Amino acid sequence: IPHISLFLFCFLLSTENLLVLTVATKETEGFTRFKRSAQFFNYKIQVLGLDEEWHGEDDKAAAGGGQKVRLLKSALKQHADKEDLIILFTESYDVLFASGPAELLKKFKQAKSKVVFSAENFIYPDRRLEAKYPQVRDGKRFLGSGGFIGYAPNLNKLVEDWKGQDNDSDQLFYTNIFLDPEKRVRVRESCCFRHTWYEVVLKFENSRVRARNLLYDTLPVMIHGNGPTKLQLNYLGNYIPRIWTFETGCTVCDEDGRSLTGYKVRTDLLPFILIGIFIEQPTPFFSQFLKRLQTLHYPKKRTQLFIHNHEEHHRLQVDTFVKEHGKEYHAIKVIGPDEQLENAEARHLGIMAPHGLQIWKSFTCPPMVKPFPTIFPSPCTHRQVIAPLVSRHGKLWSNFWGALSPEGYYARSEDYVDIVQRRRVGIWNVPYISNIYLIKGKTLRSELDQGNLFQSSKLDADMAFCQNVRDRGVFMFLTNRHSFGHILSLENYETTHLHNDLWQIFSNPEDWEEKYIHENYTAALKGKLVEMPCPDVYWFPIFTDTACDELVEEMENFGQWSAGGNVDNRIQGGYENVPTIDIHMNQIRFEREWYKFLLEYIAPITEKLYPGYYTKTQFELAFVVRYRPDEQPSLVPHHDASTFTINIALNHVGIDYEGGGCRFLRYNCSVRAPRKGWTLMHPGRLTHYHEGLPTTKGTRYIAVSFLDP
Repeated sequence: IPHISLFLFCFLLSTENLLVLTVATKETEGFTRFKRSAQFFNYKIQVLGLDEEWHGEDDKAAAGGGQKVRLLKSALKQHADKEDLIILFTESYDVLFASGPAELLKKFKQAKSKVVFSAENFIYPDRRLEAKYPQVRDGKRFLGSGGFIGYAPNLNKLVEDWKGQDNDSDQLFYTNIFLDPEKRVRVRESCCFRHTWYEVVLKFENSRVRARNLLYDTLPVMIHGNGPTKLQLNYLGNYIPRIWTFETGCTVCDEDGRSLTGYKVRTDLLPFILIGIFIEQPTPFFSQFLKRLQTLHYPKKRTQLFIHNHEEHHRLQVDTFVKEHGKEYHAIKVIGPDEQLENAEARHLGIMAPHGLQIWKSFTCPPMVKPFPTIFPSPCTHRQVIAPLVSRHGKLWSNFWGALSPEGYYARSEDYVDIVQRRRVGIWNVPYISNIYLIKGKTLRSELDQGNLFQSSKLDADMAFCQNVRDRGVFMFLTNRHSFGHILSLENYETTHLHNDLWQIFSNPEDWEEKYIHENYTAALKGKLVEMPCPDVYWFPIFTDTACDELVEEMENFGQWSAGGNVDNRIQGGYENVPTIDIHMNQIRFEREWYKFLLEYIAPITEKLYPGYYTKTQFELAFVVRYRPDEQPSLVPHHDASTFTINIALNHVGIDYEGGGCRFLRYNCSVRAPRKGWTLMHPGRLTHYHEGLPTTKGTRYIAVSFLDP
């Protein structure tokens, strides 16, 4: 124990001789991240110029930064005679620490120099000075001013001749000193202690994450997202070791993130939210989105809706929703297709919210989101802009980018796939989000209260928004701590049918299943809800009421009902033994989708109920039959031209019609009360000779398929 105590005492002595100086005139999120990493690794930080007006360069200027030299010169005067004091001067908005003071001091002393600057690949700001630079055998050649370390007296001497203006170039000042043989300090490549993001990969160990520089095979102490790469620093910032103690959100919070959970909260104390819904192109399952919106467990009187509908195709759905539910909300504003408002302008108009707004939530080309207990994710995360992860089912396409290319477009970050597939779970700092995100109201009234965030002459509305948010020093975050929903595929979405979602079984199969497949189908697949009313005749749920209604309405909208066995059936490739009044799936161009349905949902049950039989659900005949007392009330006894047949009831007996049913003559067994959405499945050809019982009132509809003929 005495030896351990002595070691710790020596360690404290060595790291106490290090002081970190940085310039930050305002508390940006980047600066907060820098401080958080410094605190984690126990660095002693002194901030210069806080709350002082900035006169140096901005993100769009070519040079500047002299103000940093002035502030540093003033701060160093009090340390000029401290020969043992080592001072690190660094940027703060785009820098974070990756290791502690002991490792930093060790690497500095290994350099055997009084002052060590970081180095860069490119010369800045005056390319004409390139020829004056000495050649280097290893590392980077050109001096960078974003980070340097040295003994206090030497740094004081370095800046004592500064007489420039606040908007002069700090990097040019240091460069001229370096290039002067009489004043030169020794420059080292950035692998000594400071690394740029694109050289770094993340290595995961049991309890921590450590960045490694692939170019030099070294471990960085600091990471700097310099110049155009500063945005990419964000994703590395996700891995400050503190991230492993993930935040736990609360169910309901006030605007400052204070938890209101566990209290009986008055409705008027809850955050006031505005939900922006932007329908920019024809979108499948839009009716499902509106239903999910209604299930959001949040007081509607504290919710305002802003709906921009650019599409005539969705006019009726929007109008119906507003008519049925408009009075439930605090207010609803709708901008329809007649106003021909462009997307960027519509989003800007939507974001110009009432003063009391606390959260603004945006849905674009609405993704399918799951109902959540409240506003997801919780504002308890203290993030100003945050998006829940949504991606396409089974795909890597999502609503965020993990990194940007030098031109500002998509680049694959190292952790992108792991985040999308939720192998790494947390809250992630990212440079681009879309489709769905939340913004705090006070952020819209402060940092983001400058013009149209969505407007750009070169970028689309989403990219313009993200660039403007980044330019204003506001971080965007993504959370994948829950499964929030998914993005719809909009390709191949036709709008030529009455119910276009029926044709989406290929493009959006999960949404198709949710809307059209009976909620008890999975139980039937396990054999729990399968009945056998007659020998070898099985009865189980397959369709929702919506599927039944839309299929009937689609057929009636087509309207060309005809007796079976005519030319339409020959196009299908087969004949009905006994003609019916029907419309075939091929007539409405639905045969591909119907075959997919049979293969995905009928075949698995068939193989369970008829052991040893395997089917590819090939069919020559698939159609919807209509029975009416005054048209065709029944069907004479017959064999189906099939190996097996399915017969799905599409409406309610006793409500929509009376009578009907099916009688199997060999077994003298009848099914007289077909259930809507349930299918009868029975063998065809030789064994199950059957007849259609008379419909005595109303109209009966059934969907019939002759399979494996």
